[in-house]
Amino acid sequence: MVITVLILIVVGYFCGCLSSGYLVGKSQGIDIRDYGSGNAGATNVLRVLGKQKAFITFLGDGLKGMVPVALMKYIIGPRMGLPVETTQLLSLILGLAVVMGHDYPFHMGFKGGKGIATTAAIMMAFDWRLGVISFIIFAVTVSLTRYVSLGSCLLSAGLVIEMAVFYPGRWDLIGITALYAFFAIYRHRANIGRLLSGTESKLGQKVEVKKPEEEEKNQ
Repeated sequence: MVITVLILIVVGYFCGCLSSGYLVGKSQGIDIRDYGSGNAGATNVLRVLGKQKAFITFLGDGLKGMVPVALMKYIIGPRMGLPVETTQLLSLILGLAVVMGHDYPFHMGFKGGKGIATTAAIMMAFDWRLGVISFIIFAVTVSLTRYVSLGSCLLSAGLVIEMAVFYPGRWDLIGITALYAFFAIYRHRANIGRLLSGTESKLGQKVEVKKPEEEEKNQ
């Protein structure tokens, strides 16, 4: 089982390293991390390159999490004869490794995205109820506040509660979901600071697109 877990972590991490935002930026002749917020996620791509490129980024970031987890949960696990509970846990471990690859890709100096689209897609593959509720939380929050970062943080925190509701007593699943939430919120720590100070940019708000300061890129 230890070998299986290690293999899943390695495979998941390398899947996560396929940064859609970075590749989309390169297709336009830029490193997306040198512009806007310095992040390689869909929100920054939206600000810098527009809706079409942002959608491609969002789709790519989602699929790289959804496909491996769906394969593990519905095909690989059952074919290996693993118990349902084990398959569920391994699926979330695989997904978390994908998120880590997305957030900290080795080939990009460990400076990637924030993992929200990837996390939401993973949860959709794991249990569609979690995915739907996550989408609702995000959509309602952003619609009311226009803050993508706030919607992302609430989506992430909500996952822990949802997992506890739908899988009561599965402390292994709840615990690893808490790790998803922790890393997502940690990656948004600069945004949280700006939310508290009232300086966070809203969705659709015009922002100056320029190369960020080095400390901003490290946030």
